[in-house]
Amino acid sequence: MSAPAPSSLAIVDAEPLPRQDEVLTPAALAFVAELHRRFTPRRDELLARRGERRAEIARTSTLDFLPETAAIRADDSWKVAPAPAALNDRRVEITGPTDRKMTINALNSGAKVWLADFEDASAPTWENVVLGQLNLMDAYNRSIDFTDPKSGKAYALRPAEELATVVTRPRGWHLDERHLQLDGTPVPGALVDFGLYFFHNAQRLIDLGKGPYFYLPKTESHLEARLWNDIFVFAQDELGIPQGTVRATVLIETITAAYEMEEILYELRDHASGLNAGRWDYLFSIVKNFRDGGAKFVLPDRNAVTMTAPFMRAYTELLVRTCHKRGAHAIGGMAAFIPSRRDAEVNKVAFEKVKADKDREANDGFDGSWVAHPDLVPIAMASFDAVLGEKPNQKERLREDVSVAAGDLIAIDTLHAKPTYDGLRNAVAVGIRYIEAWLRGMGAVAIFNLMEDAATAEISRSQIWQWINADVVFENGEHATADLARKVAAEELAAIREEIGAEAFAAGQWQEAHDLLLQVSLDQDYADFLTLPAYERLR
Repeated sequence: MSAPAPSSLAIVDAEPLPRQDEVLTPAALAFVAELHRRFTPRRDELLARRGERRAEIARTSTLDFLPETAAIRADDSWKVAPAPAALNDRRVEITGPTDRKMTINALNSGAKVWLADFEDASAPTWENVVLGQLNLMDAYNRSIDFTDPKSGKAYALRPAEELATVVTRPRGWHLDERHLQLDGTPVPGALVDFGLYFFHNAQRLIDLGKGPYFYLPKTESHLEARLWNDIFVFAQDELGIPQGTVRATVLIETITAAYEMEEILYELRDHASGLNAGRWDYLFSIVKNFRDGGAKFVLPDRNAVTMTAPFMRAYTELLVRTCHKRGAHAIGGMAAFIPSRRDAEVNKVAFEKVKADKDREANDGFDGSWVAHPDLVPIAMASFDAVLGEKPNQKERLREDVSVAAGDLIAIDTLHAKPTYDGLRNAVAVGIRYIEAWLRGMGAVAIFNLMEDAATAEISRSQIWQWINADVVFENGEHATADLARKVAAEELAAIREEIGAEAFAAGQWQEAHDLLLQVSLDQDYADFLTLPAYERLR
């Protein structure tokens, strides 16, 4: 008797979208279903392991490099695979969601790389998930030209040799895609984003002289990197793509991953391209993991924690040393400033800060860095051109002068800055504004001249939670309490209504955003990710 045919993916509770059949083909869905069958059980085990590790940190209030992988760190012989030509020069990378206009503008931006984002810069509505894939397929076919119906402005791609190389970022392991289910179980969003993109574009990208390149977000351990590597091996075999074609850059944006950088590169060594140093998610991860650690782990206002803070400097310098020791690219953090069309003085001050930040990264040995807006590409490019010249990267700078002890990465109390009342108000204001946009399907949002994404909301609500639970006293004598947070949130909501008018306020989802921010900021049971309860409200 022959084995029963495997179940197929069901599309659940989703309105049909224009041209969705080009993305959700039977063969593509079968490929995603097979990824789900093979790898979701391991994903589930690794999510459970995160909880166990978090409980251990709560018990000990410390972290260390892993004794069981010491031999990997001590072995100087291994390197990651050489970078393909399309990823050898990454001196400026632009980030953004995969809507049609952004796709064209990012590819045309003059940056070397575009991080095409299905993760923090994209609210995972069904429309964003499916049409984002379609936009990338159209871009590779050069059929993406369009005219904005509101402005009448036409958008078209530049010649192929002028376009940025695409590195796609799927969702993190914790998020499911409720609209695609197998036998009633949702498929992890990471497997949906990776699977659809790889299935439709891997061979097409090879034909274009590039390849399927990925950013891997929110990785917490080398075992999670091993899972991704096994997925890459299977996917390449399944579709007849040569092994080693995939390249992955891992975001070191969790505190636990910072202690396993070499092991992460080792697990992905045939597919690894580099590591990236973020900021907001990294700080969010510190709060999440050390939230019971007492006063020495209390962070000041987020804007007071720059990359020059001692514990952040330890993290970034260790990242550069680790990458170059293993032949990988070290990619720096985000310049999130959004230029003002009305205030030249604001731009002048901000551009000087961006330049100083990118100068520091280039001089520290980074091979490239991120920007959020095309106007920042030339500024970042100039910083890296000044150091690199004609070289594509500076991986020969081994930074053997760097020595980072385990305690250096969590020496939060080396900061002199303290939480402030204005910091609380900013966290509330930005949190409400970002969540409201996210609930309407926007993941990248300009707020107070900065491009904010989901990591912004995570650090904002985490700081509110931490300050209240640590009984912080602000400089004005007020205690951080739940009642104070509610008072500030009510005032910010009223200010928004006054700013945008009653009609626009009623048309938005402001009250729901306000309520959700307070829920995840005030609940004693700290939610692992804001996007989990938010996704339940996303329609």
